[in-house]
Amino acid sequence: MSRFGIEDSTTEFKVELADTLEKEVVAFLNSAKGGDIYIGVDDSGHAVGVKNPDSLMLAISDRIKNNILPSCLGLYDVYPEEHDGQTVLHIVVSRGTEKPYYLRRYGQSPAGCYIRIGSGVQQMTVGMIDQLYASRVRNSLRNIPAPTNRKLTFQQLKIYYQEKGFQINESFLSNLDLYTPDGTLNYAAYLLADENSVSIKVAKYAGADKCDLIENEEYGFCSLIKAAHQVLDKLNVENKTLTRITGAAEREQHRMVDERALREALINAMVHNDYSSEVPPVVEIFSNRISITSYGGLVTGLSREECLAGRSMPRSRELMRVFRDLDLVEQLGSGMHRILSVYSSDIFHISDNFFEICFEREDVSEETPQVTPQDTPQVTQAVKKMKAISSGERDRAELQEKVGLSDRKSFTKNYLNPALEQGLIEMTIPEKPNSRLQKYRLTGAGKYFLKAMQDQKN
Repeated sequence: MSRFGIEDSTTEFKVELADTLEKEVVAFLNSAKGGDIYIGVDDSGHAVGVKNPDSLMLAISDRIKNNILPSCLGLYDVYPEEHDGQTVLHIVVSRGTEKPYYLRRYGQSPAGCYIRIGSGVQQMTVGMIDQLYASRVRNSLRNIPAPTNRKLTFQQLKIYYQEKGFQINESFLSNLDLYTPDGTLNYAAYLLADENSVSIKVAKYAGADKCDLIENEEYGFCSLIKAAHQVLDKLNVENKTLTRITGAAEREQHRMVDERALREALINAMVHNDYSSEVPPVVEIFSNRISITSYGGLVTGLSREECLAGRSMPRSRELMRVFRDLDLVEQLGSGMHRILSVYSSDIFHISDNFFEICFEREDVSEETPQVTPQDTPQVTQAVKKMKAISSGERDRAELQEKVGLSDRKSFTKNYLNPALEQGLIEMTIPEKPNSRLQKYRLTGAGKYFLKAMQDQKN
């Protein structure tokens, strides 16, 4: 079989960019699953390539953006792929939620509306058009007015766009489809504004259940883009780097949870969350796992199998478009592929109302240290006398009792701080060092150091 398989209900091959491009895109937008169009592939599925791919991608995006209604920005993606030494353009088209889509020049009529049937494109009848229009999703963020009477500002969003090289003008908000059909700012605009009432909940627990909550933070009340960066920074702190010595003094480093998969899971949750129900995504950090949950379940019409296969159906094309513009999303459907390239589908827990991704955190006890401690008397005695931590987490008073000191200042100076500085123990709440809930535990380096001292003794 050829490299690209065969044309079917979700796949279309084109040797070159043709006048029928818009019809093909409209047909996939109006279909049940969306589809993929490959430019530079012949009818038998062999890559023949295209010339000037960069200019061709711009031309494709321009035609789709200007010749199809309703706006499908955020519902398609165009990018190059290399196959057999040839550059092929891949156009990913999602199933739309504002059907029927149609060619601008012909309007919402049989001459302008098409649908994918098998491997071909068919003109729609008036009855089919009316049926699709009646079932159109009307509670999209674009159609819901911003839930506030305050004047909304967008300085944060503009800064992010300017940093990516975009030019900001008076049509900035309009170009992003941040107005309702009535001309008022919509709910998507509210989520992207400098101030709103939406925040991402991040809860941290001491153990593997919800019994001992040690941190409960909210990141938001600002542009959703800024909130995304804040939560990503938080996860970067929590997702520790582990080091394993493999041989010949070589070190192999990796995160407790795959960094790219964790990032994709968070961004997917923020883009696909059903904000119209006023329920934001939630991140929960346990001692043995990190869980990210969004509200809304799967978008109507998308099955679990299609979702895990990477078939994208954005709940809000406006948010998807902005996240794409700002490089928080690379390509439609690519996030799922990145997650499943590292983890099995068992990490996904999908119900009617919730979509959860649960990453198991690798046990640091299996890792060797990232640092080589200085074997000073203070450090050695500190770790030896505090080795009870290896069976769990202890607060300062418990550790001080283990060392056998009554003076807190002396204990902190001569035992606790040296062990912390050498990376042999760590705080359970490092961002709040003076918290009354603060506890300490041995790091991988500390456990390795203890084992090394025990081996020397033997």
